[in-house]
Amino acid sequence: MDQFGQNPFSPGMRSSLFVPDQLIAGPLQLITDTVTVTGGAFKRGTVLGMVTESGKYTACVKTATDGSETPVAILVDNVDASTTDQAGGVYLMGEFNQNRIITDDSWTLASMKSALRPLAIFLKDSIQAPVSAS
Repeated sequence: MDQFGQNPFSPGMRSSLFVPDQLIAGPLQLITDTVTVTGGAFKRGTVLGMVTESGKYTACVKTATDGSETPVAILVDNVDASTTDQAGGVYLMGEFNQNRIITDDSWTLASMKSALRPLAIFLKDSIQAPVSAS
């Protein structure tokens, strides 16, 4: 892939193009923390709940009864905790693209939005550029 920018192209040099995943959907300050993730391989943007007894985080399933049924955070990066618990970053506050978060099928988008709002985690549609009138 040829990308030309401010720096002159040099033979043998390679460039990469960063393509954002659009998980972050607004200018609200992001608050993060590092937690222990358990119970599976999770992708960036997964909504997590905290297991009350252990204090570890896992996928938020509305029908769970161990505390993880309450959404409390959104996963920053992919974490594979399928064989052993792993440290992982979570978002505790921010604005997120409702089309990019990953939720369990037990949740509807409307109920997830309501559950996260008191935590200052806001889900919204991605911002679109206005269509110009011709």
